[in-house]
Amino acid sequence: MVNPQDNQGRTESAGGVTRDLASRIASAQRARDIAAKGAAAEGGRDNTGLARGLRLGSEFAAAILVGTGIGYLADLGLGTSPWGLLIMLMVGFAAGVMNVIRAVNEMNKEAQASPATGAGPEQRDDPPAETR
Repeated sequence: MVNPQDNQGRTESAGGVTRDLASRIASAQRARDIAAKGAAAEGGRDNTGLARGLRLGSEFAAAILVGTGIGYLADLGLGTSPWGLLIMLMVGFAAGVMNVIRAVNEMNKEAQASPATGAGPEQRDDPPAETR
């Protein structure tokens, strides 16, 4: 008859190596999770003031240029110079304002969703101390 072995066929050193490997894997996973959380806290977009300003300015200017270009082409085709250009310039301006408002609202939502960015006021969990 065969007696069951306590270590299930493994030697003592194999059990130690397995425990060591498991602990190294666990520490590597923790390090990876910490790095992923750090990258998520920084955000996928660059939220500096310069980046925000350039984004808003370029969206505004692009809308005006597109509207003006469409109006100019309409004037060339229809012979209604300068009315198509002027009307589409105003439409482009309105579209630019709408784009800027939409982008600012999006940036504000991102700033509120991730308080780690430091874009908003700090919120404290503890109540303010009483004054005497």
